[in-house]
Amino acid sequence: MRLTATAAHPPGNAAPDGCRTATLTPTSPKDTMHDHDTSERLASYADVLVGGLPGTWTSSHLQPDEKDDLAELADRIWDLDLIAASLAEHPLQQAAVLSRQDGAQLVLLDRHDGRDGFLIAAIAPRALPDEAYHAVPEPNGIALADDPFLCAEQVAGDLLARYDSTLAQVRHNALGGTQPSQPDRVVLIWQPDGSIATASADDRAGAGLLAHDFVQDPQSGIYRLSGDDTQAQARALREIGPRLDALGIGTALQHPAGRTAPTAAAPPVPPVPANPRTPATRSR
Repeated sequence: MRLTATAAHPPGNAAPDGCRTATLTPTSPKDTMHDHDTSERLASYADVLVGGLPGTWTSSHLQPDEKDDLAELADRIWDLDLIAASLAEHPLQQAAVLSRQDGAQLVLLDRHDGRDGFLIAAIAPRALPDEAYHAVPEPNGIALADDPFLCAEQVAGDLLARYDSTLAQVRHNALGGTQPSQPDRVVLIWQPDGSIATASADDRAGAGLLAHDFVQDPQSGIYRLSGDDTQAQARALREIGPRLDALGIGTALQHPAGRTAPTAAAPPVPPVPANPRTPATRSR
């Protein structure tokens, strides 16, 4: 979990279509129900849920005997509200991990408030420095009713939307950039080693980057274009712009003062002003 701070999304908020978040109570009949039936129900719910989320997702199940993996997962759950409160009372005994092709991950876990359904939260990337999380609000998790078909829409429109925005911000912070990528705009950032990196906020952009020699780090989710061959790098930059533009995604090339882009590359698109909303200060 991402340390302590004031919760940004208080529990008890209504959610659309009958799915609601809920304040947790300290005891529940589910406290001792981590048996075969409960395990199967969690795994089955996760399998249905991933089928209703946008993009390509897979699910995997961590069993109670996988204690080390569960402990590592619990430390990476990106929440300071509903899920953090649950874990404080009920240490993680099993979980389903939902993984998207671009490295984004969610975790589905039991709820202990006497209600049917599950809790779901975002998972923070492994390989980003603490500084990348500075001043970035946690994409706090939510509670789901016992209907994965109905609640997939809630996850996509609420948790996943907030998670994608926050994920792009921390990845961008790790690159030392000032203007994060948005779903309709990719910011390409020069690195000291001559490579170019970006934290794409859109699956479509990620596919385009991979098609033009960018390589995604599976741990951090950051896309990089090597600078070992400057001609190949310039060609990739020249071609990626029109490809993304056809998808309605703009591009911008950001580089340190005194450094210029390869002459063969298309001129950078002027940066769009940053989102005026300033997130609450958080510590990681």
